[in-house]
Amino acid sequence: MAAPPPTEELPVREAEKKSSTEQEINPWDVQAGQDEQGNTLQFDYVAISQKWATKLIDEALLQRFERLTGKKPHRWLRRGLFFSHRDFDKILDRYEAGEPFFLYTGRGPSSDALHLGHTIPFTFTKWLQDVFDVPLVIMLTDDEKALFRDGLTFEDTHKFGLHNAKDIIACGFDMKKTFIFSDLEFVSGHFLYNVWEFSKLLPFNQVRGAFGFDGSTNIGRIMFPAVQCAASFATSYPQLWPNYDPKADRSKAIAKIPVLIPMAIDQDPYFRLVRDNSHRMRFPSPKPALIHSKFLTALQGAGGKMSASDPNSAIFMTDTPNQIKNKINKHAFSGGRETLEEHQRLGGIPEVDVAFQYLSYFEDDDAKLLEIETSYRKGTLMTGELKKMAIAMLQEYVKEFQERRKGVTDEVLKGYMTPRELVWKGNPNPVKKEKKGKETKEVKGGEKGVKGDANPTEEKKIES
Repeated sequence: MAAPPPTEELPVREAEKKSSTEQEINPWDVQAGQDEQGNTLQFDYVAISQKWATKLIDEALLQRFERLTGKKPHRWLRRGLFFSHRDFDKILDRYEAGEPFFLYTGRGPSSDALHLGHTIPFTFTKWLQDVFDVPLVIMLTDDEKALFRDGLTFEDTHKFGLHNAKDIIACGFDMKKTFIFSDLEFVSGHFLYNVWEFSKLLPFNQVRGAFGFDGSTNIGRIMFPAVQCAASFATSYPQLWPNYDPKADRSKAIAKIPVLIPMAIDQDPYFRLVRDNSHRMRFPSPKPALIHSKFLTALQGAGGKMSASDPNSAIFMTDTPNQIKNKINKHAFSGGRETLEEHQRLGGIPEVDVAFQYLSYFEDDDAKLLEIETSYRKGTLMTGELKKMAIAMLQEYVKEFQERRKGVTDEVLKGYMTPRELVWKGNPNPVKKEKKGKETKEVKGGEKGVKGDANPTEEKKIES
């Protein structure tokens, strides 16, 4: 989209000047920066990418994705909602060669309902699962939310997690390829081995630097990062892979299966720890590949993110059509001008208009979206008309979700949350590359490979 026209800067009196503040982004606190006048600024995602040394997703990467998968990149990739990555190119290497990998994402259950922003990573992950045809694990960090929210008990967050799991299932995941788990229920056995082994590798200074812990931080919070980090190891889920033996030790072959983690950018500090230390595990694992999303804009506009604790900041997946209409009309920040005459003369500013931002998230037709943007920028499309479009699209999106949610029974939930062998096929047309100086051989016994070839009955060969 084209950049907004330059705006005139007004002089500020010395007495009016305030100290500007930088944006703060971490797993538990997201605050936009402020200018010297105290105005909230939009999140600077290029700056956070540079600060954390991630790679921006460019056109060359998207073209390679389309060439390998035969699928047009998702609109959220095309439009930069998912904007940054670590080693996504290496995941494409594995897909091209027909080698196994898995997906992992999660949800911190702090309430019993999801809002629109929560569905973004799950909808995108579901699309990745369909395109790549690979297994997926979804972690419910019910332990984390009780540790970090003083007003919540572990019983509360466990119940929230089960409610959230039903909402997540309603995003359309394939049960044959998906395992959802509660930390409070599942973390044991090989998963717990990985938690303890990984925690042994991390000095407190490294964790303190990553998360800002201090002498007053409770030890549960200090320990939790090891749990979330261990979820990125394939050996944490022995039940999901073929030839599961409950008496066997962790598998060296399974440890070599990498993971791709779609997530909001604020979760990156966890997996920097894994990337720095995964090679030090007893059975080293590849560095996790990450793909980062921006925050879904709050109704109030720039510098905000949808929050479950502020009902007027978000569209909830339980909202009625009338509630959606009222929230957009009353609370959605507008990029329109003060008067009709001024709007027609100067045009609207789609970059700051929340209704337009929501249309850009959910309107798949690029040409149609460009037409809307151009008309709004020229001033021929009014703010009220733009909000009406956004309302209709969001009402339909939420309605379809609610219809799917009705079909998620306790029995269906149990099916997704039961540890079991997952079934997938991977790339149907892999390009096998000859390896120099190293033979590939079939792993025997408990070290056999995983399903993933075009022929689902053929055992995957993994380097031992």
